[in-house]
Amino acid sequence: MPFISTKTNVSISKEQETALKTEFGKAISLIGKSEAWLMLSFEGGSSLWFKGSDSPAAIAEVKLYGSASASAYDALTGKLTEIISRILGVPAGRIYVKYEEVRYWGLGGSNF
Repeated sequence: MPFISTKTNVSISKEQETALKTEFGKAISLIGKSEAWLMLSFEGGSSLWFKGSDSPAAIAEVKLYGSASASAYDALTGKLTEIISRILGVPAGRIYVKYEEVRYWGLGGSNF
């Protein structure tokens, strides 16, 4: 039940969004999850400043039901950074990846 919300100050075309979806769907396996339960949100063209500059930047916020190991999070951070940098042209040093482990998660009117 992971959810990845990506916000950036660069535009995201439909083709780029589809490429991100495909790549994130593969990458989520690094924390033991599958695309079958993955929900994604993309917000391009946001007003986003980082290090005092509005140069290309991005943040990917990963919410996860349960938890993963530190090494799995490290691997996913590296992969998400690489994907965003390659597809959107945002330099790796201007990409944050944030994790939130969620204790309760609901679907279809009840919680897991």
